[in-house]
Amino acid sequence: VQLVESGGGLVQPGGSLRLSCVASGFTFSSYVMSWYRRQAPGKERELVAVSTSAGGRRNYADSVKGRFIISRDNAKNTVYLQMNSLKAEDTAVYYCRAFVGGTEYWGQGTQVTVSS
Repeated sequence: VQLVESGGGLVQPGGSLRLSCVASGFTFSSYVMSWYRRQAPGKERELVAVSTSAGGRRNYADSVKGRFIISRDNAKNTVYLQMNSLKAEDTAVYYCRAFVGGTEYWGQGTQVTVSS
């Protein structure tokens, strides 16, 4: 299983970014996919958004509801995180996660910095 995130960067408050996570090594369309973030070294990763396998159900952390949208393209083995109205407190390393065969897998993370 391999997960590769991209799309992070530096953005001003109020701006937008779209993160992508390309998955391989498992049947992507059969699994729930999640986005997490770690806001500071040593802090626990927190759940940001979850999508069911077909994308029909999505859940979000209260801190991002109404601003972030998780989506997926099962034909491309890719899950996305559209982040709008970004705030300084959204600054973090963002990771995608899959739980396959009893094991959780993480990507390497992509840094998002929200700053003027």
